[in-house]
Amino acid sequence: MGIYAAKELIAQARRLAADYRRTVGRPLPGISNEIAEYDAISLLGLQSVDDKSQGYDAIDLGNGERIQIKSRTLFDESKNSSARIGQLKMNQEWDAVMLVLMDEDYQPVEIYQASRADLEEYVSQASASRAKRGALSVARFKIIGELRWTRENGLEDGYWVNQE
Repeated sequence: MGIYAAKELIAQARRLAADYRRTVGRPLPGISNEIAEYDAISLLGLQSVDDKSQGYDAIDLGNGERIQIKSRTLFDESKNSSARIGQLKMNQEWDAVMLVLMDEDYQPVEIYQASRADLEEYVSQASASRAKRGALSVARFKIIGELRWTRENGLEDGYWVNQE
């Protein structure tokens, strides 16, 4: 590792991203997903993968699932129901998707997880062309998935991982 620990760099990235948005009026491109990956991996005890070209970002050491990590930073509460997540890589090998929801300071608020089977079922039944391409709203993902972590309560029952 370099001069800085990853935790310190992510803290600086959070501050930079929040300050950039407040100053410029739009999000700093690409940073929210980097922060979300770090949060999901560290908060849920996942193992990061180096080769992300396979379509997943981490492995759940508890069950071996290959996890695709998505993020969404929610700035305006009134628009949260229509907020969309990045397109799912339906043509690649993965087992589940985690969605890390962050506040305007790029701090994690909630993490949801949906299985591939549940997402494929929704996509196959959806009439909207966006859904067919693997693009979902945050609200729809929350309905399909399960809550894994919250800022207030930490790990949800049944998902606790002993890191000691």
